[in-house]
Amino acid sequence: MNLNTEAEKKNTYDAIVVGTGISGGWAAKELTEKGLKTLVLERGRMVKHPDYPTATKDPWDLKYAGKPTQEDLKQQGVQARTGYTVRQDTKHWFVNDLENPYTEVKRFDWMRGYHVGGRSIMWGRQSYRWSPMDFEANAKDGVAVDWPIRYNDLAPWYDYVESYIGVSGNKDGLPQLPDGKFLPPMELNCVELDLKGKVSDKFAGRALTIGRTAHATAPLPHSPQRGTCQFRNLCARGCPYGGYFSSVSSTLPAAEKTGNMTLRPNSIVYELIYDEKKGKATGVKVLDGETGEQVEFYAKVIFLCASTFGSTFIMLNSISNRFPNGFGNDSGELGSNIMDHHLSVGAYAQVDGFEDQYYFGRRANGFYIPRYRNVGSDKRDYLRGFGYQGGASRQGWSSLVAELSIGAELKEAVGKPGGWTIGMGGFGEILPYHDNKVTLNKEKKDKYGLPTLTFDADLKENEYKMRKDMAADAAEMLEAAGYKNVGTYDNKIGIGLGIHEMGTARMGKDPKTSVLNKFNQVHACKNVYVTDGSAMTSAACQNPSLTYMALTARAVDHAVNELKKQNL
Repeated sequence: MNLNTEAEKKNTYDAIVVGTGISGGWAAKELTEKGLKTLVLERGRMVKHPDYPTATKDPWDLKYAGKPTQEDLKQQGVQARTGYTVRQDTKHWFVNDLENPYTEVKRFDWMRGYHVGGRSIMWGRQSYRWSPMDFEANAKDGVAVDWPIRYNDLAPWYDYVESYIGVSGNKDGLPQLPDGKFLPPMELNCVELDLKGKVSDKFAGRALTIGRTAHATAPLPHSPQRGTCQFRNLCARGCPYGGYFSSVSSTLPAAEKTGNMTLRPNSIVYELIYDEKKGKATGVKVLDGETGEQVEFYAKVIFLCASTFGSTFIMLNSISNRFPNGFGNDSGELGSNIMDHHLSVGAYAQVDGFEDQYYFGRRANGFYIPRYRNVGSDKRDYLRGFGYQGGASRQGWSSLVAELSIGAELKEAVGKPGGWTIGMGGFGEILPYHDNKVTLNKEKKDKYGLPTLTFDADLKENEYKMRKDMAADAAEMLEAAGYKNVGTYDNKIGIGLGIHEMGTARMGKDPKTSVLNKFNQVHACKNVYVTDGSAMTSAACQNPSLTYMALTARAVDHAVNELKKQNL
């Protein structure tokens, strides 16, 4: 008995954080800086900044001209659906689909990175605040449930997070896209500036701005280990300069610096331990990914930040007398209301003129057109709206190498870049539908013998109506600008390809219709907080990661105060 007590004592911490991505890194930083001895569990391998294996390789250093092999595509068939994740320089950041299977009732694209840092190493880095309109939308439209918070609840936390991670952007004064604490903006190129002026002149209520992105365009004194953006646009490899925000380059080093963090990779959390007598969670069950050993760890407070479906898997798999249908699932909403952003729809064109102008560096960012549909007096036959991300560039020199010219003629041809092209793609909001869901599949096991997930989710009428405008409006703006050979596209997609999955353990005011309260606590178990995308009540059309970070910092502040009051 004494041995067990000693082992339990050794495995006991003030706090446990599950996951090391965008949210987990923030939870680790905030908990440790507030003095809590914190165990941070990551299911994948160790990654330390700046050790990113392909970060500084030249194109000729990569096998097969960087392209995936047939074996790569066999092992990472789902991960390859994006068209850009499975390459020789990035494939190591994405999971082996054969070892980590799931089931799709309808096509569902689940992109995953199992390693310290998670997808914060590969994320798109677009960092937008949600607006007052976004937090009020469900209530106003009578959709799903109301958010239990409003913009003003999160505004100071947006300030806090932006100041720390470094977000470059322009202050635009738009109510639907609140301004933040910005580093100097990146620059629009000459064609993008031309489009900006023409959109402003010809379309009331539409604006074009530079993307707001988590890149340090100026030094960050509080994070001396991070350099500034080098404009290499090789971000998906991992940035050895720390030019963009990731938990590996920023929040985890901050947590480590406190001396309060114990980081344990290869630790697959598969269940929460619930104590019926105490009415609270006491810890987590872990499967060691290398040895297969099963270990239990204990803490006063637990933060689930394992990504939307990672956290939901753990909760669905945590069955007890109190929670026969999954941890905290009194409402029956756990696993339901899957959201993402629907994309792969937009327009493109060729641009005459500007042949005497070029741009410097490889800007890892594009322009952004914030939502303007169903804003103010604009009313459509669908709910919510969309934004666009896009860019203009000159075609490369390589297109001319195939010319039959030789000698001086060839030399002259490859010295000139091609013409300008421009394109923009929409990111549209998906509504929270109860029947867009994920469930536990106990028949199909992963390589560790654990159950897997089954997805049953699809776009519905509201999204399809929106997509017509997403293609038509993009073409309308490019045509109004006088560009030529304008074309539209609308590719059939499932959910997931936006890689902004949200909603499966939503926040709400009523425990009967939601899983979490306004501080991201599980309604039925106050010492468990869930602060990744699963907490989202609606999806807006802006990229959501900045909101996850703000929610996480706010939730930790609440948890620490509650611990001090001995309420947890």
